[in-house]
Amino acid sequence: MKKSQDSKRKVALVTGASGVIGRNLIEHLASLPDWEIIGVSRRGGEPSARLRYIAADLLDPADSREKLGGLSGVTHIFYAAYQDRPTWAELVEPNVAMLVNTVDAVEAAAPALRHVSLMQGYKVYGAHLGPFKTPAKETDAYHMPPEFNVDQQQFLEERQIGKSWTWSAMRPSVVTGFALGNPMNLALVIAVYASISKELGIPLRFPGKPGAYGSLLEMTDAGLLARATVWAATDERCANQAFNIANGDLFRWDDMWPRIASYFGMEAAPPLPMSLSTVMADKEPLWNGMREKYGMEPHPYKEVSSWGFGDFVFSWDYDFFADSSKARRFGFHEFVDTEKRFKEIFDDLRLRRIIP
Repeated sequence: MKKSQDSKRKVALVTGASGVIGRNLIEHLASLPDWEIIGVSRRGGEPSARLRYIAADLLDPADSREKLGGLSGVTHIFYAAYQDRPTWAELVEPNVAMLVNTVDAVEAAAPALRHVSLMQGYKVYGAHLGPFKTPAKETDAYHMPPEFNVDQQQFLEERQIGKSWTWSAMRPSVVTGFALGNPMNLALVIAVYASISKELGIPLRFPGKPGAYGSLLEMTDAGLLARATVWAATDERCANQAFNIANGDLFRWDDMWPRIASYFGMEAAPPLPMSLSTVMADKEPLWNGMREKYGMEPHPYKEVSSWGFGDFVFSWDYDFFADSSKARRFGFHEFVDTEKRFKEIFDDLRLRRIIP
């Protein structure tokens, strides 16, 4: 068995530091004694003894070089940045450019760079386009482009040739965890939707396509993903490999949804297809009143709303899962109970007074 790199000094550069993935990754790294952490985010963050933040525009090559070009001690890049765009084709240019600018700046400055970790997802398998082969495997053929996840990996594969550093690509399912102002946060979508439904005195209805209610689905806990990401970045067996990472259990909304309703003290009524982006568009005044009524934190409605992402996930009227056995074969054996994790996240949102 090859040794990991844990015994050496490690400095992590985490892009997308304020997102649900980056935030949980930083929290995990900060819990480990042998990491220094540099978070890259336009929002910044609260520094600590081994954590500092840099504000950089990764879309701008010059700003990337200026802000990241002096980071000579970086040993690991954890790339979790993402720029949203209206179409799949428009996603390619900015998201590839940000990765290229990051690697260009850091590689030139950091002679001890050992690893670049790339955050991907099931879009690699075409999961966002329609029914795809399940369980998806890391060896599955790519689909018709455009697809920025694939272009990003191909960039790293080509760039790594002849270099001393390696790469890994992490492929989670839908990621659940705590983060505000994030466009892809399903647990927060459900929590706010349920809270507003309860305030209106109506039962909790599944708002997605009828076929989505009975399809098989899996989730990836942000904490589990963080631990898997650091594992893959520091275990030499994982060099230049891609890994599907999921909680380890499958579920259907027709079983999970009534359990979620029960958590919120509500009845679950039969599904009714509706666009959350449409029906929740006028609920800001109601939410502001709820904040006052229940003493919630004064987060703007837009910060707790990810209705477009909810519509996206609830539209999957086909099975949505991958084979995660490769990660287990390579040495990562953790798993998470999805129902329990949903409830823990809801508890956390209540504790933080994000929801009543």
